[in-house]
Amino acid sequence: MIPRHGPPPARGVRHRLRPGAYAILLGPRGLLLTEQTAEHGPEIQLPGGGIDPGESALPALAREVLEETGHACRILCRLGAYRRFTWMHEYGFHAEKLCHVYLGRAGPRRGPPLEAGHRAVWMAPGAAAGRLASPGDAALLRAWLARGGARGG
Repeated sequence: MIPRHGPPPARGVRHRLRPGAYAILLGPRGLLLTEQTAEHGPEIQLPGGGIDPGESALPALAREVLEETGHACRILCRLGAYRRFTWMHEYGFHAEKLCHVYLGRAGPRRGPPLEAGHRAVWMAPGAAAGRLASPGDAALLRAWLARGGARGG
């Protein structure tokens, strides 16, 4: 069973499945994250996002990392998945987000982030675990750290 993080699904509301891919990206200055403008202020997030119809997870992830951080990336392995239920105001629907989280290495910077409202930030892994806006992302990062991830990559 895939764990759920965050509130349960809204009763009586149809939730559209929205798969996504996100990455814990190791680099020379810690983890490569994205700071995204949100209604209540900036949020620290793992780079990544939705997998579009006809797209597979890894190409979607590479596209999203480039759009949100301006960096290329190399994915090493899948760490896990979780679900969360949310209203996606930018798309106008309730979603069951199925979030697949991968471990990878940050590649070279190709330019500035392509997606408005994002900027690349570097952070120590332990600090990132306490700053990630998504409880599911934070849980998978803490689990990876508990297995010695920050030492062994």
